[in-house]
Amino acid sequence: MAFKFEIGDPKSKKTFHLEAESEALMGKIIGDKIDGSDVSSQLSGTELEITGTSDKSGFPGYSKIEGTGTKRVLLTKGFGFHRLKLRKKNAVRKPIARGMRKRKTLRGNTITQDIVQINLKVVKQGNKSIAELLGKTEQPAQAPAPTA
Repeated sequence: MAFKFEIGDPKSKKTFHLEAESEALMGKIIGDKIDGSDVSSQLSGTELEITGTSDKSGFPGYSKIEGTGTKRVLLTKGFGFHRLKLRKKNAVRKPIARGMRKRKTLRGNTITQDIVQINLKVVKQGNKSIAELLGKTEQPAQAPAPTA
């Protein structure tokens, strides 16, 4: 099963994108720690934590919902709850009104074939950084040669 992996590195504060096939992640739960070799052979020696998922319809995975299906959950605040959508560039977000609740569709915490994107966080690095392992090191910009 092909997944889109978003790997967050807390040390460099950058996110790295990777598309790979991995059958080893089927049945894993949000919050589980996995070896980097389960994601890609390039990431062997690193330890990663699953922080979130997103399915083919765009519904996020919620760690408090057991199982694999979708559920309509009544939220009061926190995960997935936004009071209003801001349309203006510098609009001020108002505090959540007391007693306000919203019903949202969320997916369970288990990875299945319906999951498209998996968010990961680096818990323990190996000898090299994630950027070096994935071959995505930034080259310094070279100045153009002066013309005479």
